[in-house]
Amino acid sequence: MKKNRWLIALSAIAIHLSIGGAYAYSVYKIPITTEMGWSATNVTVAFTIMMGLAGFAAALFGKLVEKMGPRKSAMIAALLFGAGQAGSGLAIVMDSVVLYWLTYGLLSGLGMGIGYIAPVSTLVKWFPDRRGLATGMAVLGFGSGALITAPVAANLMEGVGISNTYFILGISYFVLMILGALYIAPPAQGYMPEGMKKATEEGTKVVKQDLSQMSAKEAVKTRQFWMLWAMHLVNVTAGIMMISVASPMAQEIVGLSVAGAAAMVGVMGLFNGGGRLIWAAISDYIGRPNIFVIFFTIQVITFAVLPFTTNVFLFQAFIFLVVSCYGGGFSNLPAYASDLFGTKQLGVIHGYLLTTWSLGGIFGPIIVNSIKSASGSYITVFYLFTGLIAISLLISLLLRADVNKKKKLMEQKKKETVGDLSTTTL
Repeated sequence: MKKNRWLIALSAIAIHLSIGGAYAYSVYKIPITTEMGWSATNVTVAFTIMMGLAGFAAALFGKLVEKMGPRKSAMIAALLFGAGQAGSGLAIVMDSVVLYWLTYGLLSGLGMGIGYIAPVSTLVKWFPDRRGLATGMAVLGFGSGALITAPVAANLMEGVGISNTYFILGISYFVLMILGALYIAPPAQGYMPEGMKKATEEGTKVVKQDLSQMSAKEAVKTRQFWMLWAMHLVNVTAGIMMISVASPMAQEIVGLSVAGAAAMVGVMGLFNGGGRLIWAAISDYIGRPNIFVIFFTIQVITFAVLPFTTNVFLFQAFIFLVVSCYGGGFSNLPAYASDLFGTKQLGVIHGYLLTTWSLGGIFGPIIVNSIKSASGSYITVFYLFTGLIAISLLISLLLRADVNKKKKLMEQKKKETVGDLSTTTL
């Protein structure tokens, strides 16, 4: 059966849209604490387990995902994530906090980690001409999951109760992910879309070659891998930090009202999701190295200026920019990794890089809350992140220089090979 690459993209979006629904956990928080009498901390622990586990699960099971292929991997993710969400309903029925941690936290976290990486490396292979757009579409689905789930879950809880809401959503996620898994499959070796193939044959388009084709074991031994890892860690930590305290921060610093802060958080979701697609699409034209330089240039200026910003609208605009860079980092990460290390074991390499997701989710809130508790202000947080982002900007410039150097060497070798062939022919 001949596959349509846009339907492959739709399948990937279906998987990411489902697992992204777990980000809507906050809508469950008050209803659970009110009805069940569980503490807010106990409810939050489940989310912390899930988010902490998701990135590490992506790294831990990356090799297994590559070995089994996207279809089987996505099916396993569907089973784990669906069971985790539906099992949360059982935990509510049984009034068991521990079971809630094991289902919403452990099972959903494992399903999220495997489901996140399962379609991405396949999607990159189907879109050799638009890698950024491809990964951006999938990751946009992930970022948008909570926007859809939050109002649906809130309405369901009012109508059928908390446990039934979890049962309904768990089954829905499972079905949607299975439908995506059944269609998704890798393309034939060396696949090129017709338009790209024709343009290449006519000489109107030059196929961009990956700088190398490495195994995951080889990639982690390079400094380029750790430069990309460090950059993404800072980008994620800054983004999650901002997301975790945006509302109280805006209220304290520029006097935004509670309703205004809530509206701002909603708009942040749009910038998080939109940033994933827009920045990724732009990267296909200006290159991933330039995109990351832009990310850190924007953020170093933003964090340096925020302590002195008193205008409400300008303050919010700066926060939206940071959040868009946070989302854009996730969509550009697999595309950048494939440019550097090829698609040979992209799923595994991407999984290793996603450990930054878990670490950023832990460090971001801890850093900001610790500094706020110690100093009584968010201002020191801005200074700290200005320094960290400045270091990341330097790393991004060094990595871009490395990439340009490798490209020149590749072009030189290609010219030498053509010259040798011409001499042999003569």
